[in-house]
Amino acid sequence: MTKPWLVWRSRRFSIRLDRRVPGVMLVLALMILVVLIVSIGYGNYFLPPMEVVRALLGQKTANPDASLLVMTLRLPRAIAALEVGMGLAVAGAILQGVTRNPLAAPEIVGVQAGAGLVTVAILVLLPALPLVLLPVAAFVGGLLTALLVYLLAWNRGSTPLRLVLVGIGVAAIVTALTTLLITFGEIREVSQALVWLIGSVYGCGWEQVATLFPWLLIFLPLAWGLARELNALTLGDDIARGLGSRVEWQRGLLLLTSVALTGASVAIAGSLGFIGLMAPHLARQMVGSSHAGLIPTAALIGGLIVVAADLVGRSVFAPIELPCGVITAVLGAPYFLYLLLQHYDR
Repeated sequence: MTKPWLVWRSRRFSIRLDRRVPGVMLVLALMILVVLIVSIGYGNYFLPPMEVVRALLGQKTANPDASLLVMTLRLPRAIAALEVGMGLAVAGAILQGVTRNPLAAPEIVGVQAGAGLVTVAILVLLPALPLVLLPVAAFVGGLLTALLVYLLAWNRGSTPLRLVLVGIGVAAIVTALTTLLITFGEIREVSQALVWLIGSVYGCGWEQVATLFPWLLIFLPLAWGLARELNALTLGDDIARGLGSRVEWQRGLLLLTSVALTGASVAIAGSLGFIGLMAPHLARQMVGSSHAGLIPTAALIGGLIVVAADLVGRSVFAPIELPCGVITAVLGAPYFLYLLLQHYDR
């Protein structure tokens, strides 16, 4: 068994990190920095990496428009992609732990579809609603859908496979309702909703970054602080109670945290699929199954995937720009089938 790199305990809080966690997180942070610089520099007006760095540091650049391109147009889009990826990745890690289901993810169990239905309804029917209220509405939609899936899957208990199947069915119904809702909108709102349904950070500015940031500031540390309780829940309810966990309270708080991160992320970037599925599994392979290291590692992996997907979508078929949701779907769908065959091959 790998020895922990760090153990810290108090009466109310304890953390135990695997030796691999700091090194893996450092490498991921450096990769994110490199991809961010490349992504910010790429566009119709290409900026070399050093020009991007100078613009970020507020220094004089050879291109007089570099500061405008970087600070106003490209940096907020890249940060929004990073934020969305981190939120969805941690939401997926929580769902996989709480349900003890390796296939659980916001888009698989219907949470993302529920948040999307409410968001599209607002975009189409109430376009004048302030942006800051959109994550709140998406949170409510995701929470109601999660409750519906749990109730429908309950039959003297709920198995992981039943939750997945019911979640897929509910997500299909909610997605159909979302598509039907779009037909009643004006062309401008419908166009915006269609791009949003695919999943994209196109047009994200500092307003979107600022709208999502408080949700991450609250719920990412909360998820990490509940890592010990999440570890206990993965062992089963009886063992968790024996370890002193208040199972119902902790499960409810963790699910609320997951839905909040999903709703806020979906409200900004739309139905960006498979981030919450892929990132936790990749993190688990890198740092093990303890959520103290898994949650922050998954957050960095999720952010890296979305930033890289946005860059690939803008560059591979240029001047045509593919939404980053298309790229994540191309990667995530085969990975989901692989996991399905691996865990339920009977």
